[in-house]
Parts: sequence; C-alpha cells; structure tokens
Amino acid sequence: MGVLGDPLTSRTPKRKSSTRRPRAPSHLPPVQSQEAHDAALHAIRNVLKGRTCYDAFPVSYRLIVLDTKLNVKKALQCLLLNGVVSAPLWNSEKSKFAGMLTVLDIIHLIQYYYDNANYDTATADVETFRLESLRDIEKSLGVATPPMLREHPSSTIYDAAKLLIQTHARRLPLLDYDTETGHEVIVSVLTQYRLLKFISINCTREIQQLHLSLRKLKIGTYVSQNPPPDNTNPYWPIATATLDSPVFDVVHMFSERSISAVPIIDQDGVVVNLYETVDVITLVRLGAYQALDLTISEALNQRSPDFPGVVICTAGDSLGTLLQLIKKRRVHRLVVVQGEEEEKRGGKKGRLLGVITLSDVLRYLIGNVAIGEVTEPAEESTLSFTDKVQQAAESPCS
Repeated sequence: MGVLGDPLTSRTPKRKSSTRRPRAPSHLPPVQSQEAHDAALHAIRNVLKGRTCYDAFPVSYRLIVLDTKLNVKKALQCLLLNGVVSAPLWNSEKSKFAGMLTVLDIIHLIQYYYDNANYDTATADVETFRLESLRDIEKSLGVATPPMLREHPSSTIYDAAKLLIQTHARRLPLLDYDTETGHEVIVSVLTQYRLLKFISINCTREIQQLHLSLRKLKIGTYVSQNPPPDNTNPYWPIATATLDSPVFDVVHMFSERSISAVPIIDQDGVVVNLYETVDVITLVRLGAYQALDLTISEALNQRSPDFPGVVICTAGDSLGTLLQLIKKRRVHRLVVVQGEEEEKRGGKKGRLLGVITLSDVLRYLIGNVAIGEVTEPAEESTLSFTDKVQQAAESPCS
C-alpha cells in the first residue's frame, strides 16, 4: 500500500557481514490460516457488541447542525470552513431532526441545474435555494432519497454498524431525547471512518491476525472479465475518467451512481489520480459554476495543496495492513492496482484493478454470515461486486 507516486514496496538495505556469533533465529511470520483469521474476526465482533457508540466518540469534537431554512450557499460555506463534508439537518419549526446534508446533495443540485436551467438561473437560485427543498430535487432526478436513519448513542457499536450496512449509509446520526421537553437532541454522528478507526485502535491484537489477502477475501469492487455484451466501458462496473474528461461528465457519474470518487486513468489504464465530490464543491464555493466545463486536468490545478494523495494497494495486500493504514491516516477509499504479481503474468504495474471503499471493509468485518465463511458483499449503490478478485487479479485487463 502507498500513496500514488510512491513505490508499492520498499527495499530493505543489505546488512554488512558481521564477525559476531549468529543471533537466535527470529520469529517466523504468523501462519496465514483461515482459522486464525476467523477467530480474529469473531473477536472483533465481540468487542463491538460490548461497547457503545459513546465509546467511539473522539475525546474532543464539534458538531455542526444546520437549520433546514438555511440557503445552500451559506450551508456549503459552513461545511467547508469547518472542514467537514456532512452535517445533520434540524427543522426548527418542528424542533426535530430532519436528515443529513452531504456533499452528494450538492452534486445532485448541480446536476439538476445543468439539466433544467442555464448558468445565470443556476447562479441566482443557488443564492436563495433552501436546504429543505433538496429532497424535491432528488425526486426530480429520480435518485434515491437518503434514509432517515438514526440510532441512540447508548446502542452497541455492532448494532450501529449493522444499520449502516443495511441502509448503505456512510454516516449514522446519534440522537437522544431531552427528558424535560421530550424533544430530540442530536448528540453526534458516527461515520464509517470513525467506526473503523475505533476497531483499528482497540483491536490491535486481532488485526495482527488478519493476514489473508484482499484477493482471497473478495473485499471491494473489481474490473469485470465478463462485462455485459452492450457495455463499452473496459473497466466496468467501475466508473473512470481521463485527464481530458470534462468535469461535468464526472459530476453526472457522481449523481447517477451515488459515488464520491472516480479514478483518473491514462490510455493504458494506469491510475494517475482520483477526482472526488469535494473537488467539485471547491469549484462551486468559488462561484465557478461554469468551471464544470473544464477538463479534469484543468480542474486539478485548483485543488487544495493539502490534498493527501491517492492511496493505492494491490490485491495481495492484507486486510490487517489496510486497517493499520486507517489507524495512521484518514483514508476513505483505496484504489487497487496491478502490482508485481500481475506484471509477471503480462499485466501492467499500476493499472486499475479495483476500488475498495470503507463500506466494503465494514461490511466484511461485520458480515451476515457465520464465522468461517467468506463474506461476499451485497450490492451497494456505489459500485457492484461482479467478479471474483482472483479473476481480476490473474487476468490483465483487455
């Protein structure tokens, strides 16, 4: 695993010969057995069943709550100024929780105006458009309305994770009730990242036993070797773009597929970058609605300099390594590329092989099957799992 541009593997410098007596033999690496893996997975689930959502709260955090009467532009500025990409919505007239505002809601709004209005109309309307009308936009576009899910903070982390999986949501609002008024109180929001980081911090011993590869565990979505006959996308079912693609074409992918990132590839299918919904929001915040006609290459020049980079891995990396990476840095997805193994079989190093989201990882860790069985992810609104990882890894993309 690594950041795009860094070598996938590091070389260990050779040691000089020594005249000292030989050291005692070092410990062999842990045996990569299915039994040890299953036992660790079972232990992680037991930890989650014994801890509440309160336990996953950071020591210090701030909660941004937006009134549904607020206009979209001010809400967007609030998100960006506070460094967050989502926030709970509050209906002040009814004093109750009204759902979540996410970056994808803004993407749907952009899609709507590009389909139904001109630039001048869009610019004027976004200045006054209120958050309470966003659901009408989603209905007009025919996209799925976000579920009004919630959970109590005293619920177990395991139950919260199950709810996230069942609803394909990326975040779960935690609500309590004021005993004096009976009104709802928004306590916090549990995200997939926060949940997985809790596991990576509190289940260190168990994670060290998760040695089986992503290839074997079938975690993620991979380029199909048997796409539909009428399909023209060689990387189906993964949405991709090139540096020459217009930004709006990618915006359409975001809105239509309800995804938050698209790999940017070159003519050989080698991953050169990643374009995210947050990149689009940066353009909108600057008032550059017309900039959506720029190419991805031009738009990337306006990306924030603190962009963390594209995190890549190979299908041979382990689940334990992935969770350790989540512990060290804020990772929301990984792009799986062909590595040295595939290159030896005629593939091309760095070529797109698949995408792993936090949803994929969480679904595997929680699962709906008995310990000992390989969890095959159910279909998700982001990307569909169609072929085995083994098939994608062993056959170079044609």
